[in-house]
Amino acid sequence: MELFTEGDPIADTKAPTGPVEKRWETRRFEAKLVNPANRRKMTVIVVGTGLAGGSAAATLAEQGYHVKSYCYQDSPRRAHSIAAQGGINAAKNYRNDGDSVHRLFYDTVKGGDFRSRESNVHRLAEVSVNIIDQCVAQGVPFAREYGGLLDTRSFGGAQVQRTFYARGQTGQQLLLGAYQALERQIGLGNVEMNARHEMLELVIVDGKARGIVVRDLVTGEISTEMADAVVLASGGYGNVFYLSTNAKGCNVTATWRAHRKGAYFANPCYTQIHPTCIPVSGDHQSKLTLMSESLRNDGRVWVPKTKGDDRNPRDIPEDERDYYLERIYPSFGNLVPRDIASRAAKNVCDEGRGVGPTKLGVYLDFADAIDRLGRKAIEAKYGNLFEMYERITGEDPYEVPMRIYPAVHYTMGGLWVDYDLQSSIPGLFVIGEANFSDHGANRLGASALMQGLADGYFVLPTTIANYLASGGLEKVDASHPAAVEARTDVEDRIQRLLAVNGDRTVDSFHRELGQIMWEHCGMERSEAGLRKAIDEIRALREQFWQRVKVSGTGEELNQSLEKAGRVADFFELAELMCIDALHREESCGGHFRAEHQTPDGEAQRDDDRFAYVAAWEFTATGEPSVLHKEDLKFEYVHPTQRSYK
Repeated sequence: MELFTEGDPIADTKAPTGPVEKRWETRRFEAKLVNPANRRKMTVIVVGTGLAGGSAAATLAEQGYHVKSYCYQDSPRRAHSIAAQGGINAAKNYRNDGDSVHRLFYDTVKGGDFRSRESNVHRLAEVSVNIIDQCVAQGVPFAREYGGLLDTRSFGGAQVQRTFYARGQTGQQLLLGAYQALERQIGLGNVEMNARHEMLELVIVDGKARGIVVRDLVTGEISTEMADAVVLASGGYGNVFYLSTNAKGCNVTATWRAHRKGAYFANPCYTQIHPTCIPVSGDHQSKLTLMSESLRNDGRVWVPKTKGDDRNPRDIPEDERDYYLERIYPSFGNLVPRDIASRAAKNVCDEGRGVGPTKLGVYLDFADAIDRLGRKAIEAKYGNLFEMYERITGEDPYEVPMRIYPAVHYTMGGLWVDYDLQSSIPGLFVIGEANFSDHGANRLGASALMQGLADGYFVLPTTIANYLASGGLEKVDASHPAAVEARTDVEDRIQRLLAVNGDRTVDSFHRELGQIMWEHCGMERSEAGLRKAIDEIRALREQFWQRVKVSGTGEELNQSLEKAGRVADFFELAELMCIDALHREESCGGHFRAEHQTPDGEAQRDDDRFAYVAAWEFTATGEPSVLHKEDLKFEYVHPTQRSYK
């Protein structure tokens, strides 16, 4: 069967022309504004309360719009942004080490392996400077150096220190800043907060996004909520792999429901593998734990030079250790980008030099840093991370090296958006990790927090105003036929899941799907493996709808039902990810095809054939998707073979 067909090309028509450093300023001036008195008459739905969603809801409400905010967690503070550890990038150049807006722009385009838009990335670099000021004003307790200025540290993919941090809990502190701004607006009555509600469908009226259908996760009540525009800030889809660093509740349902309604899904195969995670310990495991990339500032990565060397790491002398990142990439050493570090770890483990019980691990060693700086200095920088590692593994990283191995982390793919962050459905805006826009084929560490807050605090409030000011939005309510149809679809789907009454748990299907994806669409892909994965996913999806067991009813708290709906969407997403990976016959960033590599094993791009965004249009389950290509043009950072040596 044909896997996809090619449709008309697509283009971002919202980005202004002219010098890249002037485009955001030009767009802001050209964008229409909404009179403050009229904002009170307009309602915006925001799905998700992480850094992107929380900051967006707070800012829009501060501007005077009525905001309806939704999250499936029991509190906005439980959004997965809270798990981010290492830091947030910004081109402040406090270190006077050569950083600038242009260098951050350059590093981000290069780090994304030349698969992102220059316009979007330059705007991100510009806005990064404002983010830090905003967060400091909110009281975010960034680390400071002895003179009182904000401290910074290095992250992978950069040779300057531009990453601002709050020990190893930067995401938590930034989220609390956004949360306090959101709570202020809730208290003023400008934000209607709906926790423990999950979006299950998008409502489209006259071709425009006008609402969502949600399920109350406590009572099971289905309701339809209408608005003038909808913002999705629902995060990434890394949990399609089952084992990932994401919270167990993270899912693709909000964006996938929008995709099925016509929103293009861009670059789904671009998955980030994080090199610094605690290795898998057994088949019982349901989640992986991230160790911050900031640890690679002071920790040195190594494995024994000899295969099968099972000695205690402290008994292995220096001349029998292979500090392989420092050896292969002398310019960047342990601070190479994530995709590079992850594949290098896989390679040494494939050679038989992995460490730990499973031999799928490498050492991250702080002995040199402790000798050089002292234990107290390391505790001040990374104390909570070291404590977390010891609680999980039972090993003291002050005394023995940490063991780490790559794991699924962030997803660079997401719903396609233009420069205004609007999807292919008018009135549907997508921000943060839920969109595809800024990171190309590989996200540099500490850039997720930067993008989420840039979108929410600074970009969306300008661009959504332009849409709302354009007019033509008649008042509609839940009785509109399109809204009734959307709600009926949700109710029918829930009943279909409950009616199967099979003999296999949802988790058993999810775990098996994850194994297929990790094996064939993980760190390394091949044509044969991807074709096999597509066949296996389709067969497993058919089994799912015949054998899944969902206990209970829809009129109650039912976590089995929640998971079943999410896994059903993961099945459809997984197939598209494999098709996207199969059609892209090149290696770039997090997408590494075994057939396309340089003689020394690095990713081999094919810019002549694949310098485009792959934006997929949904047709029907089991039917060929439609591929729309958005050509990428590089005027300021010209594509070259990415080298960190």
